Amino acid sequence: MVQHILFKILLAPFSLLYGMGVGLRNQFYRWKLLKGVEFNLPVISVGNLSVGGAGKTPHIEYLIRLLKDYLEVATMSRGYKRKTKGYLTVHSQMSAEQVGDEPLQFKRKFPEIKVSVSESRALGIPMLMSDHPELQAILLDDAFQHRSVQPGLNIMLTEYNHPFTRDYLLPSGRLREWRSAYQRADVIIVSKCPRDLTEEKAEVLRQEIQPLADQQIYFSYYDYTQPYFIFDPRYRLNLEPDMDVLLICAIARTEYLTDYLNTQVNEVSVMEFEDHHFFTKYDVAQLKENFERMESKKKVILTTEKDAMRLELHRPYIQENRMPIFAVPVQVRFHFDQGPVFDEQVRNFLLNFRI
Repeated sequence: MVQHILFKILLAPFSLLYGMGVGLRNQFYRWKLLKGVEFNLPVISVGNLSVGGAGKTPHIEYLIRLLKDYLEVATMSRGYKRKTKGYLTVHSQMSAEQVGDEPLQFKRKFPEIKVSVSESRALGIPMLMSDHPELQAILLDDAFQHRSVQPGLNIMLTEYNHPFTRDYLLPSGRLREWRSAYQRADVIIVSKCPRDLTEEKAEVLRQEIQPLADQQIYFSYYDYTQPYFIFDPRYRLNLEPDMDVLLICAIARTEYLTDYLNTQVNEVSVMEFEDHHFFTKYDVAQLKENFERMESKKKVILTTEKDAMRLELHRPYIQENRMPIFAVPVQVRFHFDQGPVFDEQVRNFLLNFRI
């Protein structure tokens, strides 16, 4: 703990310099010296103030499920850590190296929607609209801090156990902007809440965040569903109390998932990597060795859906060694019957959208 505090103190001057740069850029937007581009169709942004871990991907999927049967909807991401550049249309047969793990996950799970990647949303959106003039709405993934585009609906996530109100600017903390940037959001979602969250605890955090009069605040949690074999979703797995699990994941924070698994199985061991890590041959070989070392007769390897996109790059090795790797799907749910209220706010935005 003392070392952690000392580390933050040592990095504080760099955070201040970083904050001055970010603050100056935002001031340019307030002075209209810089201006975000607006488009003639609804654009919904889902992002957060911090670096990773807030659950943007499951919330984008929630919006896809909400809209896809009624509108021609598309998603656009930057394709973090992909090995390609520029604007690309995502196809199911592509790899995470080509387009990034999250866009590939969107396309695999929802093949009927249009998915694209572009480092510049301001340049990518016109290309997406040109390729697909039938589009009726675009969902931007992780675009809260990318102010070159002015979304019609700006959704900001903050994690229940790590709210932005208790965080610090990079590099001493995980914030990408000053805390006051939350004021740009139209909607604030407190994500990864406990399943048994009470109204009283929610109100404490609501008072800490202090949403503006025109901001709506929601509280969401994850509903994990039946794991499936990463190379064939038809094969499902029942988690059982006498089962041992080896979890391999490269996400920003694993505790929410491990807390859930600990209620479902006997024991959970974790191989943890930095967010979006591309697993190496050594990593996968180590996974095999660690799994074989487990003494339980009833054991399995679990991962997240996002990590499964990158593990697929080692498909021949995994299949050759018959490694039972299953992905754990997740869906967003809202506390306090807020789901229909959130859905209605999104629908009203779309219905009232004017060019």
